[in-house]
Amino acid sequence: MKGLAWTALVSSRRDCLISVGGGSFDVARRCDQIGWEPMSGSRAAKRISGAAYNALRAALAGVFWYRPTLEKFLRAALREHPELLAGVNFGVSKREIADEVVDRLIEGEHVYQHASVQLMIELANMQRFPELERHENADKWLPRAQAAVADLKTYTALYEGIISERERLDAEQAAYIQQVELQRRFAQDLDDLRDRFLAMHVMTDVHERGRQFEDFLNNLFALFDLSPRLAYSLASEQIDGSISFDTDDYIIEAKWTKEPVSREQADAFAKKVERKGKNALGLIVSINDLSEPARATYGEATCFMTLSGSDLFAILEGRIPLDEALRRKKRHANDTGSCHFPVSEMF
Repeated sequence: MKGLAWTALVSSRRDCLISVGGGSFDVARRCDQIGWEPMSGSRAAKRISGAAYNALRAALAGVFWYRPTLEKFLRAALREHPELLAGVNFGVSKREIADEVVDRLIEGEHVYQHASVQLMIELANMQRFPELERHENADKWLPRAQAAVADLKTYTALYEGIISERERLDAEQAAYIQQVELQRRFAQDLDDLRDRFLAMHVMTDVHERGRQFEDFLNNLFALFDLSPRLAYSLASEQIDGSISFDTDDYIIEAKWTKEPVSREQADAFAKKVERKGKNALGLIVSINDLSEPARATYGEATCFMTLSGSDLFAILEGRIPLDEALRRKKRHANDTGSCHFPVSEMF
């Protein structure tokens, strides 16, 4: 697969040049020592010298006695790029096989530079040559193989550092891609919750809406890793749910009613909170917020915070994360004693 056909295949591959600028080692200062030459074009990169490729040819042809062994080695070493060996005639001499493979690596260096370096390093680090050691003329062929490997090693002395740097960059790229995917999923989940929230506003069955509202809040709290617990009953009271945030536990009161939460309802919830542990706080999630008397009563000393429908919509629109909103509400409550701090006042 030489000429135009092979060039077309190489050109179709994604460009994956090794980035050697920067890092913990000075590549430019050592280029002449390891066989790198400047690569043409705008990409800041180095290319493997012809001398290094020739050392690779000699090593490939010299460290194996049998052609099937060479073929198995190449197929394993280049398994991430099987197209490199497509059409290679493994029935010819080892030197011809090595020349064909190395020529392909050179022609597609923009794509296969990393694979070439890995192949060179793997060969240069070989210490045993079992086929040659068992050969009747081992005293002739073994020194040649050792010399070929030693020669290749002079070009790969610094390649381990380049490979490590490439692997580090690959790991960082993989982590970045994973983070982007997580953010994409998070944004999609938030959009889905916003659609559910808007759909609940047009529901006429108040009981079904109340049930869905509790499930909606559970999903919203879970999305922000607040460890939600569904509604549960104690001996004398009903709890709409609870969450854990920072070092505190919050019990939840969920209200989707036509009127704002009254002072009497706020008083009853405050009693629930006060009967819990000393680190327990309360969160009233009320679509229509708190009434003015309730705000006034809990405007200077409070054991709970509030989250209104407007607050929820701002969170679902992505204007502020839920955990950040709760953190600011708690700081406001600690500073002023007030339970009420709308998200609209945080910006």
